[in-house]
Amino acid sequence: MTTLQPSELAARLTTGLLSFPVTHFDDRLAFDETRYRAHLDWQASFGVAGLFAAGGTGEGFSLTSAETRSVVRAAVHEVGARVPVIAPATGGTARAVAQAVAAEEDGASGLLLMPPYLTEASQDGLAAHVDAVCAATRLGVIVYSRANAVFSDVTVDLLAARNPNLIGLKDGVGDIERMTRTYARVGERLIYIGGLPTAETFALPLLQLGVSTYSSALYNFLPEFALRFFAAVRAQDRVTVYRLLNAFVIPYLDIRDRRKGYAVSIVKAGLSAIGRDGGRVRPPLTDLTDPERADLGALIRTLGKDL
Repeated sequence: MTTLQPSELAARLTTGLLSFPVTHFDDRLAFDETRYRAHLDWQASFGVAGLFAAGGTGEGFSLTSAETRSVVRAAVHEVGARVPVIAPATGGTARAVAQAVAAEEDGASGLLLMPPYLTEASQDGLAAHVDAVCAATRLGVIVYSRANAVFSDVTVDLLAARNPNLIGLKDGVGDIERMTRTYARVGERLIYIGGLPTAETFALPLLQLGVSTYSSALYNFLPEFALRFFAAVRAQDRVTVYRLLNAFVIPYLDIRDRRKGYAVSIVKAGLSAIGRDGGRVRPPLTDLTDPERADLGALIRTLGKDL
């Protein structure tokens, strides 16, 4: 495992691209640890800065608590000595605290605190949720601002001041004013991670708002392309960024947007398209249709060596 202090984890994550590995299931939709570990080994070989186990692209929302722990343990055992493994903390506060404790016991390098399940909450309530999780662990914690847990700049500032192990904010909203206010108020006390679906689309403009890295779903099946894109973003090479957007990312989005939930399904289909067997998604998600898989495969084949 990679043992990192929260500040060390924060510094490590900002050095490069991040990704959410898919979670592999067998034909009965049970966790397939062998295929998952093989995927992680491949993912770790390209120099990614951090891997988020059982996250959004990893269908963490469809896993039981026991399965989540199995996924995190598998990730730590397979690649934890090479790459920081960030575990999820999900659901209500009691469940999130339990998962935080388990993740630390199992050797994870940090935590991604997901939005609470279903219910809306006030800023005070959301802050109490974050406080409880941060108090339960010594791991560095990244808060995912998204859906029913969108944090104001004032709340983020207060949380950063009273929780030394809060290291980052992952933005899944894309509100330019909110991000500007947050960075202006909190500054470099936290790291800022892009977390919108298919983050490459937003990476260049968000860089100007202090969002220095992002989690790439494309890295799952096109790691070299994803790293090339990330390098162009960090260099602010607009010509290359927009060339790659037009060549692959935007046509990919057109397939993704054909049905709700495809942001995950298309990633597993992409793995299968390159011969690595991503397998099926669990309900309530649905898999791409055969014609859509064919379209995705054709798009992937258009990528030339110069991309």
